[in-house]
Amino acid sequence: VSLAGLGSPSRILPQPSPVLSPQASCIQHRLVVRDASSLQILQLYTCLDQIQYIEWSSDSLFILCAMYKRGIVQVWSLEQPDWHCKIDEGSAGLVASCWSPDGRHILNTTEFHLRITVWSLCTKSVSYIKYPKACQQGMAFTKDGRYMAVAERRDCKDFISIFVCNNWQLLRHFDTETQDLFGIEWAPNGCVLAAWDTCLEYKVLLYSLDGRLLSSYRAYEWPLGVKSIAWSPSSQFLAIGSFDEKVRILNHVTWKKITEFDHPATISSKKTIVYKEVEKSPTVDTERLTFPPTRALASSLFSTQSKYDISQVPVSLQYIKPVADRANPKVGVGMLAFSADNCFLATKNDNIPNAVWIWDIRKLKLSVVLEQLCTIQGFQWDPCQPRLAVCTGSSRVYLWSPAGCVVVQVPGEGDFQITSISWHCSGDSMLLLSKENFCVCYLEREEV
Repeated sequence: VSLAGLGSPSRILPQPSPVLSPQASCIQHRLVVRDASSLQILQLYTCLDQIQYIEWSSDSLFILCAMYKRGIVQVWSLEQPDWHCKIDEGSAGLVASCWSPDGRHILNTTEFHLRITVWSLCTKSVSYIKYPKACQQGMAFTKDGRYMAVAERRDCKDFISIFVCNNWQLLRHFDTETQDLFGIEWAPNGCVLAAWDTCLEYKVLLYSLDGRLLSSYRAYEWPLGVKSIAWSPSSQFLAIGSFDEKVRILNHVTWKKITEFDHPATISSKKTIVYKEVEKSPTVDTERLTFPPTRALASSLFSTQSKYDISQVPVSLQYIKPVADRANPKVGVGMLAFSADNCFLATKNDNIPNAVWIWDIRKLKLSVVLEQLCTIQGFQWDPCQPRLAVCTGSSRVYLWSPAGCVVVQVPGEGDFQITSISWHCSGDSMLLLSKENFCVCYLEREEV
């Protein structure tokens, strides 16, 4: 594993290109496009105000920069640096902006979610979608980019509208059996749309493309309900993370529960491997000591290293009892992610914040638990193979695969606290992000 770092005192919002090699980041009002393999600057653009959000088009030919405070979106072309586009929402304001799957339309959500405006870069036409609902995940595209579903709120009732993306015509419009619709998400095959209610009402609804209700699932009634949802890449399984610290798996044939996964504080099964992160003091050769010490030597003297040890079961994990009288309690399964080959499911139970649980979907059993020293900030699967990257807010990135675990220390000066990870679509590299810096991690392939 090799790493290349880049830092700045200003806020950075890096994003890898989905198809080609460029990588983009913004520093205040400047947009910097770099070559992902060498980090050499390819293009430098200047926007009208401080950039708050950037996103590549699906073919990596355009990139949008959203300035929400001014209600403006600027679009830049990588092939034609002189070409540019400015979209001004005016008094309507702007709270969100994104690309359509074809990379030629931009969807802007106005303030107070009054409407979604669809701007075409090709025909310069404008379309409007009224009454979008302000919820966590109120818009979803199918993986093939043909259809878009939008959650709506009209007359104190929840609705879902399905649009055809090539002409933005309404295909279906139907109401949902929800008290307060919280999110929608398409299955990867684009045949089923999952919609779930607010955490006060445990309800998951599954609709077909023509708006028919295929199934409704409810695990229990009165306690807090659904916290997270994830489809498997094959669309065969729907994983539902709940506030009761369990994950329930539904199958795609009957939409009934086939199993549920608990997250106990004590791991007692001998078939489960528990990797525990432990810190170790650096070993320095006294004969190499010089005064003043070199930069590399000083870094090794005052930095602690870590590694994984295999713990003997039973293992007691750090369990935090949630505070009942505070809002947004740290309880329940808040993170879910399937591996690209459908074989593994990674979860995090917020009651046990330092552990990542990896389940074998083929056997429907717990396979591995990663016990970290710090709270899990995020994890993401390699898009090409079963390899999981984990970050904990430290200067280390953790990689797990069925072959084992490895800890990678990010080189550089200062404290680089990794808060999120983003894999490149090729699986050869990933972005490591902190609040003010980012680093590109390159993974070397074995020579055959």
